[in-house]
This record gives sequence, C-alpha cells and structure tokens, in this order.
Amino acid sequence: MTQAEVAESIATHPEVYGRIERGGMMPSVPTLLRLCLILGCGPHELMGFSELEPSQSVPGASMVPPGLKDTPEKRRLLRRLARLDRPRIRALARLAALLLPGQ
Repeated sequence: MTQAEVAESIATHPEVYGRIERGGMMPSVPTLLRLCLILGCGPHELMGFSELEPSQSVPGASMVPPGLKDTPEKRRLLRRLARLDRPRIRALARLAALLLPGQ
C-alpha cells in the first residue's frame, strides 16, 4: 500500500501519516489500532517490540473495539455530524429515513 492509501484507510492526511511512519509523531491509540487492522499486524510490531508469547497474551485483546471497522467515509460523516446543531441533526435524520428503503 502507498502512504496515501494507508492514510485514507485510517482517515488521516498523508502528511500526518508520513510523520507517523518516520517517527516524527506518535499516533493516537485509535489510530494505532486502525493501523494494526489495515496493515494486518500487532501494535508491538509497529512499535518495534518483539512479538508476545502466548502466555503473555491479554484476554480479549483480539477483539476489535466498536467503531474501528468503520469506513473512512463513515468516520468523516460522523465527525461532521458532531459539529451540527440539534435542529440540523433532526433534519438529516428525517432525510436519512427517506433514503433508507423499508424504514
């Protein structure tokens, strides 16, 4: 994957992802988890640590927290929704209800 593709997949700007990749900045925990999902590796690998032994595994560590499997488009939409006032959110909810068949 290119840096631009990874950046899009984790919903960040390519410049920000480039700084993370070069070690110029640390990702947030949610961004680190999204990187792990996209790249198919654990955080220990991304951070340069050796792999955990089976006896060191943490129960529930393989579970993906809610929201991390959302698409970049959905995350962008949710960020925009968070900035709207209540009447506009209600209007969008009515519009979404009209767009969803069988609702």
